[in-house]
Amino acid sequence: MADGTDAKGPRAPLLDDAQRLAWLRLIRSENVGPATFRMLINRFGGAEKALEMLPELSARGGLKRRVAICSEDEALAEMDAAERLSIQIVCLGEPDYPAILRYTDGAPPLLFVRGNAAVLSRPMVAIAGSRNCSAAGRRIAADIAAGLGAAGQVVVSGLARGIDSAAHRASLASGTVAVLAGGVDIIYPRENETLYDEILENGAVVSEMRMGLEPRGQDFPRRNRIIAGLGLATVIVEAAQRSGSLITARLAGEMGREVCAVPGSPLDPRSAGTNRLIRDGALLVRSAQDVLEALAPLDGRAGKAKDLFTSLADSEIDFGEILPSGEIGNDERQAIADALTVAPVEIDEVIRHTGIAAPMVHMVLLEMELAGRLARHAGQRVSVL
Repeated sequence: MADGTDAKGPRAPLLDDAQRLAWLRLIRSENVGPATFRMLINRFGGAEKALEMLPELSARGGLKRRVAICSEDEALAEMDAAERLSIQIVCLGEPDYPAILRYTDGAPPLLFVRGNAAVLSRPMVAIAGSRNCSAAGRRIAADIAAGLGAAGQVVVSGLARGIDSAAHRASLASGTVAVLAGGVDIIYPRENETLYDEILENGAVVSEMRMGLEPRGQDFPRRNRIIAGLGLATVIVEAAQRSGSLITARLAGEMGREVCAVPGSPLDPRSAGTNRLIRDGALLVRSAQDVLEALAPLDGRAGKAKDLFTSLADSEIDFGEILPSGEIGNDERQAIADALTVAPVEIDEVIRHTGIAAPMVHMVLLEMELAGRLARHAGQRVSVL
């Protein structure tokens, strides 16, 4: 393929400058998300051709105007801004891309990495929890983070106040990764500016978002997905009933990762979410040792978690197949659209319900997404907008 990839994996270790620019333009174009990006690359052999096809695809999907495509000037400006700040742009399939993240649903095609990118090649454990945490919760998070760091694990969290900050501070010496909901150059919250700088000394700050973008509410679930995807396990320390950290726990569970939670008093609303996680099957942990013991048989066999991590780093990436043969008729398009509702449905169910070949279904869904008519959800599910 033109971008140094094929259906089985990367043929070349790095993209050249033109390919990297095209990748950035594609992911920054309207209605192109990580899953759509992968399918476009596979379908058209490279980002340059995919960019050419976006207007036609979105029109077939029902968009009544021209789709907004990221210009070369916009992408070059972002790349120049990254270079000025010594920020590395790491593309999916390249050696510096986190091995365990690239096999998750919705893995970002590009990551902006500031600091020590090498830390992303080490095994990681995610820690998340309440922003409004108790003193005890802060201490427990710090103890677990320090213990994990001493055992060679990198602690990944979201740089939020409370539990996140405690976990980062306790693992500065061993290496920690902060994942941001805004641009990698935007410190949020501002009160963590010093912590941000300290993380860069021995760890990394990561984001998939555009440089200079202030974090928005809808971007935090995407940040949480990366946090969950980076961790061999996710540890939740204090979470209220509707805490955003429960999203991270759910995503980790959907990825097949170990979900751990620190129990708390039934009388403390800050522990309502963690206690519910334990009730629903999360592993009760009280220390770093509990987490490490959970990681030892991670793959269900006798191998250690680090062996699984190493095997992922050495394996190839699959961009997936969506290569329909023949034309897709209007009747088939309508049947696929009729099978969708505002409630998420599995793509396999759409294929079974319509009896239409899988590549054709995937192609129509791709067109609908590019037209802004379809949303993708975890577990290979889609819904109409």
